[in-house]
Amino acid sequence: QVQLVESGGGLVQAGGSLRLSCTASGSIVSMYGMGWYRQAPGKQRDLVADIDSGGNTNYADSVKGRFTISRDNAKKTVYLRMDSLKPEDTAVYYCNGDFRVFFSEFRRTYWGQGTQVTVSS
Repeated sequence: QVQLVESGGGLVQAGGSLRLSCTASGSIVSMYGMGWYRQAPGKQRDLVADIDSGGNTNYADSVKGRFTISRDNAKKTVYLRMDSLKPEDTAVYYCNGDFRVFFSEFRRTYWGQGTQVTVSS
């Protein structure tokens, strides 16, 4: 199985920056696309950004130009650099990724436990 552990969340003032990290561990054979989602209270979980195994990225319109997703395959880690943060960015941020593990022919999606990001005005 695969465990995803996020870190880097916290409280920041509007206009500030944070960098989230998500590291995968477990019996991983292959890593595929990885991404960040967020969920604010009372709202659905939405995609923030994702990155495929070739490094191609995709962003929600609300974060384009402010957030940057990247990955380090050797470290099995995906990052989310968040600049010019706004109060509306406040949410729990979740990492996910597609992996194939030993003794499995198929890949599946795994999720982290989430990290809180709070942006004060």
